[in-house]
Amino acid sequence: MYQNLDELLEALKGKAEITKEGKVAVLDGDRFCESILDELTCAAVFSEEEVKEAARFIIREAAYDLGLYPSSIQELYEAKGKGEMPETTVPAINVRGLTYDVCRAVVRSAKKNNSGTFIFELARSEMGYTEQPPDEYATVVIAACLREGYRGPVFIQGDHFQVKKDTQEEIKNVKLFIKKSLRAGFYNIDLDTSTLVDLSKPTVYEQQRRNFEVAAELTSFVREIEPEGVTVSLGGEIGEIGGKNSTEEELRAYLKGLKDELNKVSLNIKGVSKIAIQTGTTHGGVPLPDGSIAEANLDFETLEKLSNIVIKDYGLAGCVQHGASTLPSEAFYHFPRTRTAEVHLATEYQNMIYDHPIFPENLKEEVYGHLKKAHANEWKEGQSEEQFIYKTRKKGFGPFKKKFWDLPKEVREKICQELEEKFDFLFKELGAANTYAAVKEKIGQVYVQRQMPEALKARIS
Repeated sequence: MYQNLDELLEALKGKAEITKEGKVAVLDGDRFCESILDELTCAAVFSEEEVKEAARFIIREAAYDLGLYPSSIQELYEAKGKGEMPETTVPAINVRGLTYDVCRAVVRSAKKNNSGTFIFELARSEMGYTEQPPDEYATVVIAACLREGYRGPVFIQGDHFQVKKDTQEEIKNVKLFIKKSLRAGFYNIDLDTSTLVDLSKPTVYEQQRRNFEVAAELTSFVREIEPEGVTVSLGGEIGEIGGKNSTEEELRAYLKGLKDELNKVSLNIKGVSKIAIQTGTTHGGVPLPDGSIAEANLDFETLEKLSNIVIKDYGLAGCVQHGASTLPSEAFYHFPRTRTAEVHLATEYQNMIYDHPIFPENLKEEVYGHLKKAHANEWKEGQSEEQFIYKTRKKGFGPFKKKFWDLPKEVREKICQELEEKFDFLFKELGAANTYAAVKEKIGQVYVQRQMPEALKARIS
């Protein structure tokens, strides 16, 4: 890594130039990506603040110059709602650790399958325990796309931007997080206000009231601050994942209430583009005492029924299925056939990293030992050690981020080769192959210039 800005700028010579107007002109795209991008990305994650900020700025502005740009999937989802797109389910992939390498594996698979319909996402909670703040995560995603020669729109999504309790302070905190994420290029955000559903109320509409009221407040906030030329794609949610299965009555109550609330602000304000529902899955799956995962009883009938309603009656892209990565392989074939808009995928890829035969046993023992001490309060009564480790090992990626990053190249490559094969399967089963041309047609490039860091500006002036 670069020790200071002078070292970074010296390494940049002959590959890219920074203009006084605050843009990066890449002189040789192949040379830039092959000879300096890996080091720049590492600096963007681990260097001291001045160098880190400069590296992020250079990567992001170089990406625009090379034709890669963070985008909203809104226009594509509007086309799906109008029946102008073939049935395809978009995989939204949460990358918790080994992020640069795993994202590169996703992109390699996307290129092989000629796919443009894929999303890199991270939940608000994941950003905390994986120690990947929005700007870092977005930069690493974009660097991975550049490194693998991908060009065009890339979709980065904030998953589960959750309002955990019904207080103005909590809502304010979520708004601040949304603002930070938009600045980073998260132009797709899932608003999770379903925790505010109150089943004690006498009618479904009243049960959903605080859900749609707070969702409308956050939607209005996003529309006020989204960059010029960008319509952020927003998702709503009508029931807690892991709870009871969603119903048509809940869906219609939420969408009516959301529209009524938004109309109080403006008759033209755009609402959500998709709805997450509960159909029988749980985030991460349910671990059994021996560490294996209980089979999920996914209700495809409900998924198809509610997706058809939101498409035909409301013009949305369809429903969203959370907690899908640990489902049996044969389940993925059904998602595009039930008109599911998105599936959210995370835990299986985390498991493939930890459980790969080549993953260093000493590092695994170090991570697990840390979890037993740092998260002992999460070890529930009656829970086996295997169940505890399965549920908490996602929290090992943050404290050991540098050690994952520094795994030997052959280890990272073998793990990611297996992941790439998994992504190949997903793109094909979900109907996400051969969608790149449609994405390029529907999604235009919008340039949102980043502010040059002051320390870098002082060197360039």
